[in-house]
Amino acid sequence: MAVRLRLKRTGKKKQPSYRVVAVDSRKPRDGRVLEVIGTYDPRQEPSAISIVNERAVHWLSHGAQPSETVSKLLTISGAWDDFRSASDPTAAADDAEPSPDVAPAVPVPDLVLDAPAEGDDLSPANAAAADAEPQNDGEDR
Repeated sequence: MAVRLRLKRTGKKKQPSYRVVAVDSRKPRDGRVLEVIGTYDPRQEPSAISIVNERAVHWLSHGAQPSETVSKLLTISGAWDDFRSASDPTAAADDAEPSPDVAPAVPVPDLVLDAPAEGDDLSPANAAAADAEPQNDGEDR
């Protein structure tokens, strides 16, 4: 069974409010749900979002896929961050500030090309003239 975290519409006509629910993806929008994990009221100023983060993390860790809107709500409520830190212990370490005494790793490029100096003019005419006459560096041979 494919579980989705999505919105279930409630409220009167022209006055929507929603429940954040875990539901079988094959069920209709307002059909039978597995569990109600929160509410969302977009008509309040600011919008009222109430999500039980533990239950949201539970469903996400068991493979539930959130809809686009629910994923934004989970980010706002903090459940998405809880899920990421619970599923990947290195993600919490990556989000942490690096310690100031450790220098950041500098990436080493695979290929280094010779870049022209700032004063060099490499227009096609000057490049051909530079190839034709050898330069003397002050050494006699």
